[in-house]
Amino acid sequence: MKRGKRYQEASKLIEKGKQYEAKEALELIEKFPKTKFDETVELHVKLGVDSKHADQQVRGTVVLPNGTGKTQKVLVFAKGPKADEAKSAGADYVGAEELIPKIEKENWFDYDVIVATPDMMGVVGRLGKVLGPKGLMPNPKSGTVTMDVAKAIADIKSGKVEYRLDKTNIIHLGFGKVSFGADKLLENYNTVMEAIIKAKPVAAKGQYIRSVSVTTTMGPGVFIDQK
Repeated sequence: MKRGKRYQEASKLIEKGKQYEAKEALELIEKFPKTKFDETVELHVKLGVDSKHADQQVRGTVVLPNGTGKTQKVLVFAKGPKADEAKSAGADYVGAEELIPKIEKENWFDYDVIVATPDMMGVVGRLGKVLGPKGLMPNPKSGTVTMDVAKAIADIKSGKVEYRLDKTNIIHLGFGKVSFGADKLLENYNTVMEAIIKAKPVAAKGQYIRSVSVTTTMGPGVFIDQK
């Protein structure tokens, strides 16, 4: 695969085979050639677990101290007073059954996170095949199935992110923007890594964190030393 000039220039800054200290890696990312937009800084953590086993799943949420740099749009499935509460708390969209055809037939996905009250999960469950593959299905573990919709919305808007394993046992997560600078990115990075380490399943054996790298939307990865 042929890489663009900017990617190749960024790659030259990385010492081959070297694992960097976290701050050093983030300072290096700051030196990458700039794009026309403010790139997201991504974290990729390979874990020594097997996601096929229920007792080795790693999933949770964490509120980043400096936010994500992205305004998250929130859709809330709720009725009555809870729908009013969601609107007052700043939800971008609030609705119930009437949203099903809009999502199913019109491919409406103009939102980043879905929150639902528990009584609405029967309705939302009908969208499982559509929402599941996009990672949009509300889940009690991520705090998106809750009666406290106001708190859920406030957390999401202030920089709450979800981390979860993919099928290859890797967690992929955006944790800020290049414009944040190394210090703010480091605070966010440390917060996420602490949460992932705390979430280590009891059933996990051997080395838990296999590798950690950071990169930008369009850039090469920089590996971080975990010693």
